[in-house]
Amino acid sequence: MATVAKTYEEINQRIRKGQAVVLTAEEMTRLVKKVGPDKAAKEVDVVTTGTFAPMCSSGVFINFGHTQPPIKAAKVWLNDVPAYAGLAAVDVYLGATEPAFDDPLNKLHPGTFEYGGGHVIHDLVSGKPVRLRAEAYGTDCYPNRHVEMTVTLQDLPYAVLCNPRNAYQNYNCAVNLSKKTIYTYMGTLKPRLGNANYSTSGELSPLLNDPHYRTLGLGTRIFLGGAEGFIVWHGSQHRPEVPRLPNGVPRMPSGTLMVLGDLKEMSPRWLMGVSIQGYGCSLAVGIGVPIPILDAEMAACTGVSDADIVTQVKDYSFTQSEPLAEVTYEELRSGVIRIGEKEVPTVPLSSVVRAREIAGILKQWIQEGRFELGVPQRLLPNPLRR
Repeated sequence: MATVAKTYEEINQRIRKGQAVVLTAEEMTRLVKKVGPDKAAKEVDVVTTGTFAPMCSSGVFINFGHTQPPIKAAKVWLNDVPAYAGLAAVDVYLGATEPAFDDPLNKLHPGTFEYGGGHVIHDLVSGKPVRLRAEAYGTDCYPNRHVEMTVTLQDLPYAVLCNPRNAYQNYNCAVNLSKKTIYTYMGTLKPRLGNANYSTSGELSPLLNDPHYRTLGLGTRIFLGGAEGFIVWHGSQHRPEVPRLPNGVPRMPSGTLMVLGDLKEMSPRWLMGVSIQGYGCSLAVGIGVPIPILDAEMAACTGVSDADIVTQVKDYSFTQSEPLAEVTYEELRSGVIRIGEKEVPTVPLSSVVRAREIAGILKQWIQEGRFELGVPQRLLPNPLRR
């Protein structure tokens, strides 16, 4: 690990005084290319990142308030979307990928749902009323067996976005070698290498700007859904032990984040319910992570460009198990990649435009002194950390 040249407190003091130098990840890439990481580390205090894409492992903890008489909910639906009620009394968890009960679209196109948990979350942050129905088996202390009510986000005593796996550090590029169109969480894939879909914001992506997680962990303050949020643990399927390039960037899916924030402070622009044909429902989530430039090594990491990031092209029809190729994000964002002798058009599932906007918003918050760095109390696991 490189010698620390700055501390979190020194950077936060500069933020409080309005003196912090903040660049977005794209701006830092250009600066490092121009002046090198040593000089960039002296000039810059914070680099902001961003990503906006469907993140299936997302959801909300909700407390809908005690009824009269009280109820210990056993089954709960929000706009006919089942929520998990195996907690206590009126606490539930609503998952983003849970489809609406008896969704009529699924009968016409199996695996396709018009409405699900992600849409309920979007409706709540949009201020729309949501129908809540609860059933219970009844006890002496919780005698109520059935409740129906209409609620808004502001009516709920408690609503917290808690996403077990977000902001994947790199992800596969998906193609289809089979002879028929297939429908996946990576979108529709045309037969015989008809298209190649990918879902990472490249040089703007949070974990690709800190590949060894030197500044990421429990207590890191982030942009989440348009408001302040936190990294609270490593996400499920967190896999740091994968092959990496010399710059530390993983060559395949690797680190993930578990994140948390107050749903009542968030915006429908940054939490959007989505339906993916033939797969199901999800939630598009906006996340931005500030990376403190502690030293030249961190400057070099945040200077990563799309040309420095690679990923594997995988066949999602399972016709072939081994990767078909390794491509850079510069190639992916050009609109065409070459697999063997064939040129294949590329399609992003993540929005670079929205990612750029998130990095810009976070930059402004820090420059205005509204957002300080959170010091991680426990770093994300990485046995390969230098």
